[in-house]
Amino acid sequence: MSSQALQMPRWMDLVLLPLWNLLIALLVAGGVVLLIGASPAQALTVLLDGALGSARGLGYTLYYTTTFIFTGLAVAIAFHGGLFNIGGEGQATLGGIGVALLSLWLAPHLPAFVMIPLAVVAAALFGMAWAAVPGYLQAWRGSHVVITTIMFNFLAASLNGYLLVNWLRPNGSMSVESDAFAESARIPAVHELLARLGIEWPSSPLNLSIVLALLACVFVWWFLWKSRAGYVLRAVGSNPGAAHYAGIRPRWQVLAAMGLSGALAGLVGVNEIAGVQGKLTLDFVAGAGFTGIAVALMGRNHPVGIVLASLLFGTLYQGGVEVSFEVPGFSREMVVTVQGLIVLFAGAMAMVSAPMFAKLYAMVARQRRAAGEKTHG
Repeated sequence: MSSQALQMPRWMDLVLLPLWNLLIALLVAGGVVLLIGASPAQALTVLLDGALGSARGLGYTLYYTTTFIFTGLAVAIAFHGGLFNIGGEGQATLGGIGVALLSLWLAPHLPAFVMIPLAVVAAALFGMAWAAVPGYLQAWRGSHVVITTIMFNFLAASLNGYLLVNWLRPNGSMSVESDAFAESARIPAVHELLARLGIEWPSSPLNLSIVLALLACVFVWWFLWKSRAGYVLRAVGSNPGAAHYAGIRPRWQVLAAMGLSGALAGLVGVNEIAGVQGKLTLDFVAGAGFTGIAVALMGRNHPVGIVLASLLFGTLYQGGVEVSFEVPGFSREMVVTVQGLIVLFAGAMAMVSAPMFAKLYAMVARQRRAAGEKTHG
């Protein structure tokens, strides 16, 4: 049951309900922190200070945020097409493979202003192609996209390992990673650009991929709510039967939704491979595809909400590392537990409190109507 079906106003659905869910999640997480003998106030203070209290911490937080924006948008655009894409992990992996293959082939011969746009296109196309296969299987063969995208995550990880071990690893190297890319294939880091302007900024993985992520948000907003193609895609997602009766071909919209979703997930490869690693590595996605599901749920599948939810999860990831170092008795496993609780309450159980807010809104509306009738009576 959606919040709209419960007749909640949009501001309550997009703002009040997520904030309430986040508060509940923090309270439950605080209870867990108390159970292990630590101070919730201290843990929260260290988390926020580690993620937002310094330039270096903020750089790491925004770096994580960039990746989560890509995977969150990927889940959201598939959702608007009536699909649940759980394959962001594999599609991001293929995006990184696309960046690596193109960079190893062309970067020694091309300047950066040509190479970087080509790397972005390669990441999007490889992710799109990987997602289009489950889309085709659902649209024309009836294979459920949830099952196929999960399995394609394992296939992508296996393909990445095979390429690194058998083809891309330098001779004599024991590390399972490719050769380093030429400099023209590297996305400039923010601290390096600021240094050229005479501004001192601590080094961090944050790079210009964050600009690409924000442009992707603008594109998704325009595509879904301002373009005819986006309207058609949302129509199929809302009611495939009615869309087909109106002359729309749902099969092609399934393929389009999955293709766009995969392209957005593939852009993770730009941030991680071209922006940070400078070479293809194993497991560079590191669960970001699955985190994107929680980001999209919490962000209500809207680009603005996804940016805010990505910033929250970026703060949790970076601040959680600081908590595991600074708070006695607070292990890395406990950090993951707390993050999981926030995902559970703020993402997966996002609509549990919706009926309560809908009833409160209806009650207040009835009282206002009654007061208005008395005034006019």
